Amino acid sequence: MSVGTPGTQTADALVIRQLHKHYGTHRALDGVDLTVKAGEVYGLLGPNGAGKTTLMKALLGLQRPTSGSIEIFGRPVGRDTLAEVGALIEVPGLWPTLTADETLKVHAKLRGVPEDWIEGALRLVKMTDARSRRVGAYSLGMRWRLGIAIALLARPRLIILDEPTNGLDPVGIREMRGIIRSLAGEGVAVLIASHQLGEVAQVCDRVQVLTAGRTQYEGSLEGLAVDGDVEAGFFRLLETADAGIR
Repeated sequence: MSVGTPGTQTADALVIRQLHKHYGTHRALDGVDLTVKAGEVYGLLGPNGAGKTTLMKALLGLQRPTSGSIEIFGRPVGRDTLAEVGALIEVPGLWPTLTADETLKVHAKLRGVPEDWIEGALRLVKMTDARSRRVGAYSLGMRWRLGIAIALLARPRLIILDEPTNGLDPVGIREMRGIIRSLAGEGVAVLIASHQLGEVAQVCDRVQVLTAGRTQYEGSLEGLAVDGDVEAGFFRLLETADAGIR
């Protein structure tokens, strides 16, 4: 399966500048900047409520930002740019009476892509053996795999995944890492949100740590580490940010 269009690390797939999202006096996002390049795996880290999902929904057009700008491949977010984006945010909504094959045929028709692309999407997420089973009999991990197959179906150039290893067993988690890195190897930009530092550390080229809607760190995982310990650096950062908020 060919996903996306091969690119270079210098191409900007996603650029977010000074993004704000306010709900009354609550600032879910408070001036976030972010750039993801083609062929890069970029991780959003932070505790629950940090603003990760809000940011992803804003860049997908599911929520309107209070202010700021979002560009996908150099163009403002719109119907044409979102056609180049695949996303899985929160638990995928699936029809329990349909098989994986039938589900993907529906999405292929909705996205206007050939049905023969279904085979590649199923193969990439290792679901060819389960394609004829009804979705209602799937485990949570299998539902997530199918959700990611849907996100990949239109061969997007930018993939957005919220907790991509959710519900997967250790073998599935390892396979998902391989899928993510293979996508980046084909020039696809991948944006991942997670609160699982260990998983992000295995696949991401750069990370951003959010707390209370603000950027606390952006850069390499090595730069986040304290005495070589990434986890220690991450939690020290959270403690410092929490003390500042109080």
